[in-house]
Amino acid sequence: MDREERVGIVTVTFNSAKVLPDFLRCITEQTYRNFLLYAVDNASTDNSVGLLRTFPDQRLQIIPNSENKGVAEGNNQGIRAALEAGCGSVLLINNDTEFGPMLIAQLLGALDDDHVSMVCPKMLYFDEPNRIWAAGGEFQPWCGYRVVHLGDGQLDEGQYDRGRLVTYTPTCCVLIRKRVFETIGLMDPRYFVYADDTDFMFRAMRHRITLWYLPECCLWHKVSSMTGGDSTPFAIRYMTRNRIYFYRKNFSTVTAAVWILLYIVHLSIRYFRGIDSATTWKAKRQAVHEGLAMIASSLS
Repeated sequence: MDREERVGIVTVTFNSAKVLPDFLRCITEQTYRNFLLYAVDNASTDNSVGLLRTFPDQRLQIIPNSENKGVAEGNNQGIRAALEAGCGSVLLINNDTEFGPMLIAQLLGALDDDHVSMVCPKMLYFDEPNRIWAAGGEFQPWCGYRVVHLGDGQLDEGQYDRGRLVTYTPTCCVLIRKRVFETIGLMDPRYFVYADDTDFMFRAMRHRITLWYLPECCLWHKVSSMTGGDSTPFAIRYMTRNRIYFYRKNFSTVTAAVWILLYIVHLSIRYFRGIDSATTWKAKRQAVHEGLAMIASSLS
């Protein structure tokens, strides 16, 4: 491994004051020292920027936004800055995480040792340190290219302790070679939040860009600390509308129409079976219409 390679670390903050101190502590403890840290703040109303400004490390660069530009565009701002600074790879990482001092060194080593273009660690729940959140992931073509976190919810008993190629990982923590961005571009800012990583990994898979799961490298995630979880109105809106947009963007008109129709049928079944409440059903229908409007706008 080229120990002189500079790594750009990109994290997007949004009212993250509660989690930032532990995240920054983990960063300062890293054994690999040749990195730049880009903190992109999406108009936080708490003390996130204040905490960042007191961080005594000149490798930190704060990119403050006057409005919330979303996770996807926030990551893009950091990625662009890292590449302009000559970084050979970029680590996208959530700041609601904690990790050991070898994280960067292990991930960077795997890029060279396994001759891959992206690498992700084993991610576990912070509140249940022995329970898996994502041991890599995969697309399920038979379910409309839905993504799943391998091992999600399982106790970590060594069943995912073998490194392997995977097709998906959430961008909660993933190290990406510069050439990947040169090949497939950056994140799509139209997603704003949710499914932006699905779209990015799908494009990477289509270009046969390799992603390695590295189980000996671990990270603990304080899941949904910024968005509040998958069942909030905010999450329902973006997860639903973005699924619609994902289909039209990445598939032919006919194929996208079939997947969108099946997805709407799936949502309807959830409501009529009593899985979703009337309020949730209404929110999802509105989000479907918003997704269809996004398609019309992108095609105009």
